[in-house]
Amino acid sequence: MERLAAEPGSKVELERVLLVASEDKVVVGKPHVKGAKVLAEAVGEVRDDKVIVFHFKPKVRIRRKKGHRQFHTRLVIKEIHPGRGHKMEVGHSGT
Repeated sequence: MERLAAEPGSKVELERVLLVASEDKVVVGKPHVKGAKVLAEAVGEVRDDKVIVFHFKPKVRIRRKKGHRQFHTRLVIKEIHPGRGHKMEVGHSGT
């Protein structure tokens, strides 16, 4: 997930859930599933692979090379709540 302002070990609640699925039923939001939320724990921050941006214009000797590494917050999912009105059993990962 993109970088969040969360300390390692703190609880994070994600309310904009796009899809909730169980073994036999899938609920897709339009654009979000109403009332659904995911409870997670922040583990730490990592950096993504480097992306190289290279600008080149032939015949005028313009060459610019830049690199960028995006920060991401690593999360561990604790619980998934499907929201009101959705009769489905959604398990949670205990990792």
